[in-house]
Amino acid sequence: MKAIYDVIKSPCLTEKSNALQETQSKVIFKVDRRANKIEIKNAVESLFGVTVAKVATTNMTGKQKRVGARSAGKTSDWKKAYITLSEGKINFLDEL
Repeated sequence: MKAIYDVIKSPCLTEKSNALQETQSKVIFKVDRRANKIEIKNAVESLFGVTVAKVATTNMTGKQKRVGARSAGKTSDWKKAYITLSEGKINFLDEL
């Protein structure tokens, strides 16, 4: 990975991620499937100016989707990163 914007795609803004951020200071991002933990850590630290303690990743499989009676397909597979912050805080909703 070259640029930090290629590594981090978007934050996951769900009820579960908001609860984890408030209680355990964890932030969840959708990241590139080829990115490793070191690249994700460096991208988050340089982009948001926080200190990362731990990075955990998981590969999410796409869901089966149906359109009509005959057309069936699948959404794309993606990778999720759980980032534990030791210092700092990231507020996504305050920016809006």
